[in-house]
Amino acid sequence: MSDLTPSLSRAEIEEFWESWLDINRQAERTGDWRVMADHYAEDANYGWMYSHDEHFMAVGREQIRDWAIGIEMDGFDGWHYDYVCTMIDEKKSMVLGFWKQRSGIVNDETGEEYEILGIGGSWFGVERQTSGADAGQIKIAWQRDWFDMPSTTHTFMEILKADKASETLLKRMSVFGHEVPGHYHLKDIPSPVWPPPVEAGDHITQAPAPEAAQ
Repeated sequence: MSDLTPSLSRAEIEEFWESWLDINRQAERTGDWRVMADHYAEDANYGWMYSHDEHFMAVGREQIRDWAIGIEMDGFDGWHYDYVCTMIDEKKSMVLGFWKQRSGIVNDETGEEYEILGIGGSWFGVERQTSGADAGQIKIAWQRDWFDMPSTTHTFMEILKADKASETLLKRMSVFGHEVPGHYHLKDIPSPVWPPPVEAGDHITQAPAPEAAQ
């Protein structure tokens, strides 16, 4: 259970964020992203969009561990997600992290890593937990990622054409479609596309425009 009222100082969020960057680097070194799971609240939700009617969503820490940073990240050995810019809003207890997704696989023609172009990032809501084993700790309450799917497909195809894909990456490339755990049709998604407090209207910045005259 998490506190619904933001009560975190900027210094607390910054300290938590540094620990998040550290655990990301650990995951990149080992190729096992599941070590990041304990940064999430027990009831956290984490999602992103593959297409208009294929959405990924994990609800609860164990689904995040097994699906979001488990099945979805297996095969990305050597890949790294370097945060190039971060914005923190302590009033909303939110963090925006913009990252570049690089493969660790060198393009022989350019001498540079294959990289998924476009702006990618993660949007986090962080909260102090008020009960259970995590009481008093800051955890990620929700996360939403975005990335350029056409660019992702293009980069994967370039790696394949160059015969640079490892067996584990080839296996990961075969993981897609609604039969994969956590992949939902929009009508079936268990948590909204927009983070729950945003979907609920808790952070409205601009009122909807008046309806067009009939």
